[in-house]
Amino acid sequence: MSNQSSVRVRFAPSPTGPLHMGGVRTALFNYLFARQNNGTFVLRIEDTDQTRYVNGAEDYIIESLKWCGLEFDEGPVQGGSYGPYRQSERKARYRRFADQLLEKGHAYYAFDTAEELDQARKVAEEEGRTFSYDEHTRLAMKNSLALPREEVDQMIANGQPYVIRFKMPDEAEVVEDEDMIRGKVSFRTSELDDKVLFKADGMPTYHLANVVDDHLMEITHVIRGEEWLPSMPLHVLLYRAFGWDKPVFAHLPLILKPQGKGKLSKRDGDKLGFPVFPLKWRDPESGEVAAGYREDGYFPEAFINMLALLGWNPGTEQELFSKDELVNAFSFDRVNKAGARFDPEKARWFNHQYLIQKTDEELAGLFGPVLVEKGVVPPPLDSLASIVGLVKERVSFVSELWEQSAFFFAIPEEYDAKVAKKRWKGDVPAFMSQLAVFFAEEEISWKAELLKEKVSGMIKEKEMNFGAVMNSLRLALVGGSFGPDLFTIVEMLGRDEVVDRIHKAVDQLGG
Repeated sequence: MSNQSSVRVRFAPSPTGPLHMGGVRTALFNYLFARQNNGTFVLRIEDTDQTRYVNGAEDYIIESLKWCGLEFDEGPVQGGSYGPYRQSERKARYRRFADQLLEKGHAYYAFDTAEELDQARKVAEEEGRTFSYDEHTRLAMKNSLALPREEVDQMIANGQPYVIRFKMPDEAEVVEDEDMIRGKVSFRTSELDDKVLFKADGMPTYHLANVVDDHLMEITHVIRGEEWLPSMPLHVLLYRAFGWDKPVFAHLPLILKPQGKGKLSKRDGDKLGFPVFPLKWRDPESGEVAAGYREDGYFPEAFINMLALLGWNPGTEQELFSKDELVNAFSFDRVNKAGARFDPEKARWFNHQYLIQKTDEELAGLFGPVLVEKGVVPPPLDSLASIVGLVKERVSFVSELWEQSAFFFAIPEEYDAKVAKKRWKGDVPAFMSQLAVFFAEEEISWKAELLKEKVSGMIKEKEMNFGAVMNSLRLALVGGSFGPDLFTIVEMLGRDEVVDRIHKAVDQLGG
């Protein structure tokens, strides 16, 4: 790695399926750290495992991060000085680094077949042990450490398949390193196995490829999920074996199930009814569709804000952060070591907060297509904005605006039976008929406050139950006991519509 001082971080997903929200959070924390330090944010696609490659997954990853507003400085789309940014396109360079390790004695050829490895595991099981390909077993296996040089050369010349394994130190030692989140971490090499670095198909494993690429791309900080923590000692030893400066590591805590135990999975989302992916995903083979935050109506800003607070806290009471505020506030010393429990209700709460912050006009623009889907011709934007402004506090998603405001666009087809039974009785139906006549004939300004004053006077004069009349009028106008201020509804529906709705309610509910 060069002596440069500028921060360079990378997000390096594998295109083996949709991007989990945990992956998005890893990208987010990389992004925040890069922006905070005027650094460079790199996207690298780690597609060395061709057997697990899924068509469309790379495009999905890029579209997801774009939706989230996590802009890359370098990557497979925009390019950059350190490309190519797909590992499959860097294939030619990995072998020479594997050869360097072989020459230095830090790696060796292994010719064991899958059947031979299975047999070794079986024997170990029968003896009550767990098989590990390591310093204790390597000389009993079929590899270049155990076989004569001539035999090894002949096997290679004959085209016999082999892998290249990293050789853990013969003398047991403790590998120590500093993690930005966990502080000092240490591992005993005697407990580590000789990992495969180069596969028989001519492709490197994650371990070799990511270390080589991080070095060649001059990555200064490797920020990744906790699941990679067990790989950290191997990577530290690889840097040492190559004679390279290593990056600074940070291993992020897991995102846990809502009940708090175990890593959050798609199954949890399916069971409890929430997405775990940023966008909807259709499996190209099975056709199975998984929900996405975007399609479920979440705003990207709300999704990102929610993710930022899963595992990190600002040390204040503040919960709502713009992207710029997150960049300024973020720090690894406030990222927790322990896993962060995901709360679906909190995710909804975040979306509600972002929804009510939007202008009524902006929400009206988003709500218009929902009305079209419902077969309703949207009213002028200013009228629709007025309606949205009345009900937005009651919803978490734009789609829910319909539920709260449908009565503005269509006369109720049915009435809440419980409300009708409780309120639509005695003198109320007859009074409702009188009210319809009053609304139709009284020459007054059609304003909410004035209308409320007049109707209140009529109720008092007739010695009616105020609650019963008001709830019955609401039932006639909206079909239930919900909605914003009643006389605001009366004003906005207009004289003729209010009269028609009262007449219809009296016809259907009895008068």
